[in-house]
This record gives sequence, structure tokens and C-alpha cells, in this order.
Amino acid sequence: MGLTYASQWFSQLSSLTLTRLSSSSSHSFSLFNRNYTQRKVITNFSPKRQLQRPTFKTMASSTQVADATAKQDKITAPYGSWKSPITADVVSGASKRLGGIAVDDHGHLFWVESRPSESGRAVLVREADKPGEEPTDITPKEFAVRTTAQEYGGGAFTISADTVIYSNYKDQRLYKQSIKSKDSSPVPLTPDYGGPVVSYADGVFDLRFNRFVTVMEDRRVSSTNSTTTIVAVGLSDKSIQEPKVLVSGNDFYAFPRIDPKGERIAWIEWGHPNMPWDKTELWVGYISENGDVHNRICVAGCDPTLVESPTEPKWSSKGELFFITDRKSGFWNLYKWIESVNEVQAIYSLDAEFSTPLWVFGINSYELIQNNEGKNLIACSYRQNGRSFLGILDDVQSSLSLLDIPFTDINHMTSWNRCLYVEGASAIHPSSVAKVNLDDYGSKVVDFKIIWSSSPDSLKYKSYFSLPELIEFPTEVPGQNAYAYFYPPSNPIYQASQEEKPPLLLKSHGGPTSETRGILNLSIQYWTSRGWAFVDVNYGGSTGYGREYRERLLNKWGIVDVNDCCSCGKFLVDNGKVDSERLCITGGSAGGYTTLAALAFKETFKAGASLYGVADLSMLRAETHKFESHYIDNLVGTEEDYFERSPINFVDRFSCPIILFQGLEDKVVPPDQARKIYLALKKKGLPVALVEYEGEQHGFRKAENIKFTLEQQMLFFARLVGRFTVADEIDPIRIDNLD
Repeated sequence: MGLTYASQWFSQLSSLTLTRLSSSSSHSFSLFNRNYTQRKVITNFSPKRQLQRPTFKTMASSTQVADATAKQDKITAPYGSWKSPITADVVSGASKRLGGIAVDDHGHLFWVESRPSESGRAVLVREADKPGEEPTDITPKEFAVRTTAQEYGGGAFTISADTVIYSNYKDQRLYKQSIKSKDSSPVPLTPDYGGPVVSYADGVFDLRFNRFVTVMEDRRVSSTNSTTTIVAVGLSDKSIQEPKVLVSGNDFYAFPRIDPKGERIAWIEWGHPNMPWDKTELWVGYISENGDVHNRICVAGCDPTLVESPTEPKWSSKGELFFITDRKSGFWNLYKWIESVNEVQAIYSLDAEFSTPLWVFGINSYELIQNNEGKNLIACSYRQNGRSFLGILDDVQSSLSLLDIPFTDINHMTSWNRCLYVEGASAIHPSSVAKVNLDDYGSKVVDFKIIWSSSPDSLKYKSYFSLPELIEFPTEVPGQNAYAYFYPPSNPIYQASQEEKPPLLLKSHGGPTSETRGILNLSIQYWTSRGWAFVDVNYGGSTGYGREYRERLLNKWGIVDVNDCCSCGKFLVDNGKVDSERLCITGGSAGGYTTLAALAFKETFKAGASLYGVADLSMLRAETHKFESHYIDNLVGTEEDYFERSPINFVDRFSCPIILFQGLEDKVVPPDQARKIYLALKKKGLPVALVEYEGEQHGFRKAENIKFTLEQQMLFFARLVGRFTVADEIDPIRIDNLD
């Protein structure tokens, strides 16, 4: 439910510290304005309930702003009313997403970027040949590189030599295309089934048999109970054939990886009711002369005395098999398979996570490289204490050397000729891809250069940035703490009076088995630069802190996450950081559920915004896709728990305003969830609004919808709990039981 190197940056990065606790526009909007924006918004005017109208204060004029800037004096204005150049247009335009990175045999970097300006179309792009030149789009305009396998996709393209194979979003077929020329045309490789009912992901080239080995999800018989297998797709140009099944029988597969000689294949598999971070198995099969897989050996995950979730298998150039698993320690660490005795050997042990939960295909957290002396090394990243580290691991000496780069967050990497391409970010760097050149020994960074950025112009807003502070706060369980990133209000032009505390927007991340990270996110800066405090919570059940922390949520979803979010809000109030009367909560998907549950079962927050969130757990279980069809059972428990933790069953307990946003093509959390909670709250008489977007799935990809969602949240909170006037000119939507 679950989307530039310089030394001076390091002084700013040090602001990411750990704190422990010991023991509508002023011009176009008023409450009486009835010129409401109509945007697929389900609302009806009803005067059933009257709320006390917020008090609005006059906003500073542009002349005052200019004078204040010239004098270097700050304007005193209420929190939330500050004017900022980080507009919703800037945020929506900076919302490009990465869909994977790869390097061809010549050292050229390729990446897939999702563009909100093109309704979220995912495009394969090649880096520019020379500085100053523009990158080249490889994907023709009528194509998009995206797979819907397991609904969340990932691993949608693979490059070998001068050829790329990718999944086309519209029909979900695999296509082959030359990357030497931007004018080359895609050639289909898989059959046309009359619609996007068969998806492919996480594929690799099998040069021995001139074929492409990939995970296939077949939804032709059932869209909610698909069949997943590992198949081989022929690469000859003669005719299109049905994919050949190589591995089948379990519910899910990932990471099919073939050794350098094409004689062995490794893969990960798991079955219901497990999720891939609960329990998986790593297998190796030997490939016969006719290309079949036989003599299968379970490498990890089959020992009933060990609970582990192996992931990311990878063959070295010498045919050694490496992988990551969380056996014994509960942290995902690196291991190696000793084939002769079918045993595994730990390479380096650390209470840190060297991988991430397998929500999407194509995760790549480490690379096998060689230095100038021909020595084999492992470039790897790991998460510890709320940040990422990049290191070089010598598996022979079992030693780890850290590399000095400005990223504090790393997601994926790839390599070529003692050069690493790293997908990462920091408190002042948005999501980016950097080229990291290593010295001859592979132990030091000699050059760091950002090749791609989700927001290349973001540094011009640096004076407005609020830098995250990692806080550790007590939960309701004695002796047990949780974590969050706190962003205080920040604007070089404005300040508030000393007597006022800022409003707080608390975000509950999706997943819920996921992790929020303290990196530059302009959607957060949108709030903080206007005078809001913002906190992003890693409640119990989040990843990045080991299996024990991750499993806090088992059978307790709707309890632990809700309690931790409320505890975080109270912690900030008790420490004088925020206004207790202006606490708001937001979240998408699973975070939307936590938002609704917190508003139904607690009284901490005064208003909330749910983005494609869950209102009815039983409905979610009945309608969701196969990948998560048993996930919710592990998180909730008994039938009584399903009822007791569903906000829709306790509408009488809601007591504050809510705004809901929903994509009409969402298959993870179907639209009926949002409609059901909307109608119930409307009937009760609470201020509520529902915004539905045509053409949007689980998560919003269109720039205009990203912008609209952000602005309407801001205006909704300002109207209902803010006690301030927003500086931006935003056309309000109608709110039931208020307008």
C-alpha cells in the first residue's frame, strides 16, 4: 500500500542530528465566497453543522516583502501565512520519479524517469555525451517504460550490449529496441493477449540460449489471483512465441539471475501468507542443454529453525553467488554461498540494513567490482540510525571502508569500470543519480558528479530549506522508542511572534512496511517555508531498524502506528515545538489508513487528509490484488480485529474535519473505500470533502493533480484549524457541512 559535490555541503548535512527524550488566498478567498473550484469533487452544501470561523489576519504586501529583504529584517506574520517561492507548481514540476538505472557496455548511463508533465509517462533516457548537452530520450512518444507486475512494478527494463528490453505500460508486452540510435523502433517480443493482462519484470539476458529470462505475472484467468512464474522469452526475429516456463509452483518469484556461463540460475521465491520481508527462499537451479532448469537446490530460507528473508542474489564474474539475508541477527547482511557443501557464509556482520523490503522489482543495493589490482570488492550501501552509508567491502579480509559522499540516503546503484552510479539524496539534494569515480584501489572517491536530478533547480530555494532533525521519542510501550524526522518552519523573510507556536502537519508513511527518509522533498518544504512545522514518522513496523522493529506491527496495525504518531505529536507539543490546538495529520495508502484510524480512535489531531487511504479493512482484504491479499491478515489478525480497527465502523467517534483524495483507477485501495468514508462523515455532519481523479492509480502521477492535492490540503487546514490566511491564490473547493 505501500513511488553537485562540494565540501561546503557537509556543514549543512550535520544538521541531521539525533534527539532523545530523557525520562486560500488572501485575495480570492473568504469563508463567504461561493466561487468554488469544480474538479471532480464530490461535495454537497449542507448547513447542518456550524463551526467557529477561523480568525484571519492581513497578509504582508509585496512591497513589505521587498523592503524587508532590502533591510535584511524579517516580517512578523502568523505561522502558515508566509509567502514562499516553493509553490505547488514548483513541487509538481519537481516530482519526477526514477524507475531504475543501468549502464551499457560502453559506460553510458541510462535511467527511467516518470514525468508528471506528461501525465506520469515513464521514459528511458540516456545521459548526454558531452557536458552541456541534453540527455536523449530513447523511448518513442507512444511508448512508456513501466510494468504493473505485482501492481507496484519495478525492474521494467534491462540493457545488454546495444539492446534494451522493456515493458510497455499500455499493453504490458515486452519490446526490444536498439539504443545506438534514438530513431530505432521497438520490436515486440511477447504475444498480444488483447490487453494488459500479462506483465513482465526483473529480467536478465541469457546469452547462452539467446533468450530473456524474466518474472511473468499472468492475470488472464483471474485479476485478483494471478499466476507468477519465471519464464524464458526468445530473442530471435523469426516469430513471437509463448514464453517458456522455467520455474513455477510457488505464489511469487523475483531476482532470476544467471551465472556468467549460463549454467546456473538463482532466484527468490515465497508463498502465502508471507510477504518477501517475512520469509523467502533462495534457490539455485542447473540449466540443461535444452535450456530447462533441473537439480534445484535450496540455498537459504528452507531451514525451519531459521526465520529469514534472503534477497538480491548476484553472481560474480568467477561464478560465486552472493546474496543478502537477515538470519540470526535480524538485520539484512551480506552472505556468500559455498556450493561444494551447500552452506552459506556471512561476509560482514553489522546491525544495519544492507537491503530494503521488496515492494518493487529490481532492487540493487550492492555491486561486485574489481580494483586496479584485479581484487574483487563489493560496493554496498546500508541504513543505520536513520541514514545511509556507502562502503567498499573486502569479503576476504571481512573489512568495510566507508566512502565520503554528500548523500545521506541511498536507494540503488550500478557500476562500470571502477565507477559507481548511485541513486541517492540528502537534506539539500533531491532524489538524484550521481557518478562516483573511485581510485585505483577502489577505496576512495576521486570525483562525485550529479548526472540526473528530480529537481535540478531546487538549490535556488536553499535559503528556504528546513533541514530535518532525527528525533527519537517514547512510545506508549515503556522503554520502547520510535523515530521521526522533524522539520521546523523556515523562511528567510518571515518570522512569527514569540508567543505563537506553529501548526504541525504529521505525515504517516505508506507501506506500512516501509521507511520515510530525511531527504530534500519540496512537498515538505512547501509547508515549512509557509510557516508550518512538519514531522515524518517512522512508527513501529517501519523498515531500516531491523526485523524486531519491523515486526512491531504484526497483528497490531491500527494500534502501534496510530499510537506512535500520536506520541510523536505529543512529544513535539511537550517540548514546545508546536501548537497543541493545530495538530494535523496526513498520509497516503497505508498512511491514509493510519490517518483515518488516528482521527477515529484518538483525539490528538484536529484535522486530517487521507490520500487513497483505507477505511474498511475487510473491504481491502476482499478487493486487493494478490501480492497483498494475505499481507493484511498478518497485520490485523482476527475477524474481530478487522471490525474493531476499521474507521468506517466507528464514524460516531470522528470529531474533526477530513479531506479525501482518490484515484479512480486504483486497484490497491479501490475508490469505494474513500466514497464510503466520505458519505458516512457527510451524514454525520462533519466538514468533509472528497476529490476523485480520473486516470490516476495508486499514487498520483499527473502534475496538475499533484498540485491540486497539495494546495487543497493547505487551504483545507487553513480554513478549519489554521487561524491564518494562506498567501497563495488558491480557489477553494466546497466542503460539505461547512460551506
